[in-house]
Amino acid sequence: MTEPKPSVLFVCVHNAGRSQMAAGYLRRLAGDRIEVRSAGSLPADRINPVAIEAMREEGIDIAAEQPRVLTDAAVEASDVVVTMGCGDACPFFPGTRYEDWALEDPAGLGIAAIRPIRDEIRKRVEALVAELLPR
Repeated sequence: MTEPKPSVLFVCVHNAGRSQMAAGYLRRLAGDRIEVRSAGSLPADRINPVAIEAMREEGIDIAAEQPRVLTDAAVEASDVVVTMGCGDACPFFPGTRYEDWALEDPAGLGIAAIRPIRDEIRKRVEALVAELLPR
């Protein structure tokens, strides 16, 4: 019998920058071994174009992604919920693991300012993958 794969939900306010970059890295690093979701408490109309550019530099294309609204169902279906400035809008369910990653919001920033945020997200996602998928 196979063990169910872990699921991770990344949440930020607009679901247009930080959470989308984190989801892109997790998809790249974990493949299909972890179910990946992202959402926002007040989703934007589109992904931040500078975040798309920053991720392209890493060989990851998030241009086709769409910001999604945060739902109770998405939180309840996730083993780990990583918030990035979602505040009190994030619902709480017992048994779900929550992490809050204090990261600057890339909205309105240029590529040079977004790169360090992107790189910090990559480090945190790498650590999360190592924890969820021990060798």
